[in-house]
Amino acid sequence: MTLEERIQRLEDIEAIRLLKHRYLNACDTKQVKRVRDCFAEGEILIDYGPVGVFQDRDQFAELFRVMACHNHVVDLHHGANPEIKVEGDSALARWALFYFNIDARSGATKQLGGIYEDEYQKIDGEWKISRTTFKAHSFHNTEKAE
Repeated sequence: MTLEERIQRLEDIEAIRLLKHRYLNACDTKQVKRVRDCFAEGEILIDYGPVGVFQDRDQFAELFRVMACHNHVVDLHHGANPEIKVEGDSALARWALFYFNIDARSGATKQLGGIYEDEYQKIDGEWKISRTTFKAHSFHNTEKAE
């Protein structure tokens, strides 16, 4: 690998890292358009298990708007431990997620841990999420069952 190729690879890894952070921060600040724009246009796969499976970014953005965009909902997404592998204009990554949710009306909290498995595509010079799955490995909910 030439020095130029190695530098490009590092720049791509950093761009993917920033994309994932932009996505997680947009989720926390309830910026629906910004969440949507982190994903590629057209047919993609967003598989968040019990939350739903989506074939395009607009479907997911609408569910996000309906579920998360309320003043009483406080979300905290923390992505960590990235493992990013770039191959040309495609990339794969694993991310650990720690998620904390507070319902300010009831005081109920939810805590979730798990792993994202992501695929990325470089489209017109910009990295986008083209496929993502999330599998939880821990969950704690203080909400009272009715």
